[in-house]
This record gives sequence, C-alpha cells and structure tokens, in this order.
Amino acid sequence: MPPLPPPASFSAADDPWIDVRTGHCYDLVGLRGLFLRAHTIDDLAIPHPPAASALLRIAVAIAARITALDDPELSASQWTALRRRYFDRGRFDPDAVNSYFDQHRWGVFDPARPWLQDSALSSQCDRTTGINAFVPGRPAGNNLAWFSSHHHHTAEPVPTGQALQHMLIHHYYGRAGAGTPRTIDTTSKKLTSGPLRSSVSFHPLGRTLHETLLAGLPKFDGDEQLLADRCPWEEAGPPDPLAPPHPVTWPGRLLTGLSRYAVLLVPGDGGATVTDAYVTWATQHDKLTTTDPYLAYRFDREKPVERRRSFHRADAARAWWRELDTLLLSPDEHSTRRRPAIFDTLNDLPVPLRRSLRIRVHGFEQDGKTVDRQWYTALTPPLLNWTQEHDPHKAQRIAECCQEAERVAQRLATVTKQAWDATTSPPRPDTKPSKSNRSKTPAWVGKAAARYWVLAETVFWRLLDESDTPAHTAFADAAATALREITKTARIQHKSAARAIAVAARDLYCRPNPSRKGA
Repeated sequence: MPPLPPPASFSAADDPWIDVRTGHCYDLVGLRGLFLRAHTIDDLAIPHPPAASALLRIAVAIAARITALDDPELSASQWTALRRRYFDRGRFDPDAVNSYFDQHRWGVFDPARPWLQDSALSSQCDRTTGINAFVPGRPAGNNLAWFSSHHHHTAEPVPTGQALQHMLIHHYYGRAGAGTPRTIDTTSKKLTSGPLRSSVSFHPLGRTLHETLLAGLPKFDGDEQLLADRCPWEEAGPPDPLAPPHPVTWPGRLLTGLSRYAVLLVPGDGGATVTDAYVTWATQHDKLTTTDPYLAYRFDREKPVERRRSFHRADAARAWWRELDTLLLSPDEHSTRRRPAIFDTLNDLPVPLRRSLRIRVHGFEQDGKTVDRQWYTALTPPLLNWTQEHDPHKAQRIAECCQEAERVAQRLATVTKQAWDATTSPPRPDTKPSKSNRSKTPAWVGKAAARYWVLAETVFWRLLDESDTPAHTAFADAAATALREITKTARIQHKSAARAIAVAARDLYCRPNPSRKGA
C-alpha cells in the first residue's frame, strides 16, 4: 500500500502569504513575522486594495491585543500615554507577539477550527462554490471570459496565500445573492452583502508598519463595555449561524467580527494550493449598526432615522483630493458629513510622526448587491497639519476650494447639456423638447467632466497658495477650458455649436440661484 500523503497544512501565522515592502525590496511574511518585523517594514504590498484594507483591520485588532491597548477601562489620557510609549519603543515586544500567536489556532486547514472559516460547511452544503467563482476577476458559470483564460473547464488552483487574500475580500466586501446553498434544520438562505461593500477606507500610514498599526488603533469612545471582546479566531467554539449576533464590542468584533459570509477552503496536496471553496451565508440576522473607524459618513436629515446615515461610497473616477474637506474639518453637529473616526485620535501622535503621516485610500467600487466594478488605491501627502485643529485657516480654505470645485462641476454638466441640446436640436417656437431627449446624458457631458477634473486638480493645489484668488472664478476658468477643448471639432464644423458653447462658457461664471432646482 502506498504511503498516505501528508495532511494539508498552512499556518496564517507562520507561513508566508502577506506581501510587504521595505524600500525597493518585496517579501512575503506570515502574521507573526508581520509583527516581529513591523519596525523594518515600510508598508503592505498586497496587490488587491480590498484585501489590504481588510488585513489592516485584522492587524490593528491584533496590535491592540499585543500592546494591551484594548483595555476599555483605560481613561483617554491613560490610553494615549500608553500608545505613546509604544511609539517611543519603536517596535512590538517580541515576547508579547509570540505569546499572542502561541495562544490561538492559525491553521488554514485545521479540521476543527480553520482560520476565519467554518468546517461544518463540508456537511451542510451539498456542493462547492467553485474555485473560479471564489477568485475575484475569474469568469464563472456562463459568464464570458473577456480578460482571463479561465473558464468552467479550466478550474486552476490558486496558491494558498493568494486564496487567503481572496477570502478576506469575501468576508468584508462580499456580494449579496444566492451563493452556495447551506441547509441547517431544513433552512437554506441567501447571502447578504459584506460590511464594507462599495466603501472607501482611509487608513493612517506611518513611516513603518509599526507606526501604521499604532496610528490606526481606534480609541474606545463608549461609557463601559461589559461583554468580553473577541476576534473570530479567539472564540471558544465554532460559529453558530442560527444564534443572534453578538453585540459589537471594541476593538476585536468591530474590526474583524462583522462578516456575513461563511467560507471553507478545499486544499490541494500538502496545503500549498486551494483547489475549491465553499462560500455561503454565515447569518441571516439583520446587520448590526456600528461606526467603522476608517469610513467617512454622510447624514441626510430628511430621511427616516434608520436610513439617515450612510458611508461615502467608493467611486473609482473620484480623485482623493475631492474628499479633503471631509477629512480635515473637525466634527460639527450641523455638518452633513463626518470624517473617519480614526482622525480624532491622530492629534495625539508624536509631532514628528504627525508631520509625516499620510493617508492610504483603499476603495472598491461596487453596487449594493452583485456587481463589482473596480478597486483602487491612492496615497495622500502628509496632511494632518492642515486639519482644523492645527490650521483652521488652511482647513477652511481647502473646504472652500473643494466645495467650489463640486459646484462648478455641477454647473458644467448643466450648461454642457444645454449647449448640446441647442446644437443638435434647436428648439422651435411651437414645440417643446420631448421627455426622452431631456433624460438622455449627451456625450459632451462625460467628456467635459473628465477633462475638467484633470484641470481642476492643478487649480486646487495652486489655490492653496493663493488665498486671495476667488475659488469660483479659478474653477470656472478650468471648466470653460475643458468645455472648449472637448468641443473644438464641433465648433469648427457647426456655427450653432460655436454659439451654444460661447453661451455655456459665459454661464459658467454665473452663480446659480440655489432656490432653483436643476440650476
């Protein structure tokens, strides 16, 4: 009888699967190595921004455990002083790191408690989901293979490290829908979307990963916390999908315990690859209301209370600088926008770190249910010295410029459509434009907006150094330039276009009456 193959084995703590960067050198580490070497690592180098954003939340929760900054009994001043001491040490304590990772189970293919998975799925699901459906970007089922050589008959396995990153995307950004059927007590339900679906996150970025994780620690802002806080891998037993959800506690469940998904990876020989996966629902209870510390929120007081708050949705076409007014202005009870709560803890950072701290932006543009459009990432320059707490004049100037840029963009869309309508279908005295024509968005509108925002970014940075220059006029100049550039051919070929564009360019400098809708 041939010898049995060794059991599949892969440790999320000790086997390399996390891409990191130090200078121009790249490497792979496990979670334990991530903390032991955090003071020498510049940044994560994970290729998928949603996976990086998810991993940062997990790493911050672990950092809170290792440093004892997860104690809700600490006063605000005690918590700040303790965090500052860890900044001064310059690294995580190796004994504390090893002690934490030795306490818990990190086996990805552990038969009883696989990391961030549910081993019961192999008996509760009558089929797997399929590796192509599990890996983002691969065509699955009847979908056409536009940008990938994979199809239903070429279900290539993926390295286990990559599979873990894909799994994080499902846990945090997963879609709603049917999923793989899971039957428990004759109950089979549908998937509900992940807690970060369609969101954009703003993470503090220090000079080293050690600084990044400490700066990204959210502060406890409640009165008291009576329930024990645990991350999924710290729980005593496997998750119960029919039990009511545990109340959100800080910081473990807040950052790692809100997934709506149950996943189980199927290993290849030895555990070096994943050949298939179960992806299905983990709970059918309503989502718990909470405030993610890395998301910015909007408030619409005209909506019912339960729908009044929403986070900023990711938009791959929206440049990060357009969010600066939200990020820099301190919370105001009359404001309709609220910057990420993590910004409220950054004023207490050591001065050298505060001056150099940048913000890493991770976004995943999706619809609310099933469509994944595009993920993206961006990196800001150091900007904490521009916050309202440190430089109120600069913060107000930035807010003014951001708001004027948006107003002019809206005005540009309006006058561009009017110019298109005047060029393509000049109105007759005895007729009115049809509803179908009024509802269509002309090609000029999208082209003008795309060109305008390129020009507007240059104008924005120039205006920060020219405090006396009217922001509205500067952005109107950019909008008029954009409109003329994208209609150059039409203005040469059609006299009606030249007249319409001239009127539109003139109207860009007029401030619309706010009482008139659609102005």
